[in-house]
Amino acid sequence: QVQLVESGGGLVQAGGSLRLSCAASGRTFANYFMGWFRQAPGKEREFVASIRYLTGSNIYYADSVKGRFTISRNNGKNTVYLQMNSLKPEDTAVYYCAAVNYCSGYGCYDGAKYSYWGQGTQVTVSS
Repeated sequence: QVQLVESGGGLVQAGGSLRLSCAASGRTFANYFMGWFRQAPGKEREFVASIRYLTGSNIYYADSVKGRFTISRNNGKNTVYLQMNSLKPEDTAVYYCAAVNYCSGYGCYDGAKYSYWGQGTQVTVSS
């Protein structure tokens, strides 16, 4: 079992920054691939970014966030981060952290492959 708890969401003006955190626990979570997804009202859930937790490699980003968002992890703190810069109103959504035991390439973009999910944290970007 893997438990995930997100934090760091809030209200920010367009152009601002936020850093989301995902605290992970569980006996084997270090071997997992971690992803960030988001869901805006009335829209489907979409992939944001992913990383292989153990090595910090295999990093992927959605085209819509490339150059603005950065995914990273801190092994000592069992935490995955999503640094979000140059935020836009269209980034407004509930952001979820998720874990999957393995993914590769575009497979990491598929939320259906992820076995564990956090409760989500709201990010609101005002114009």
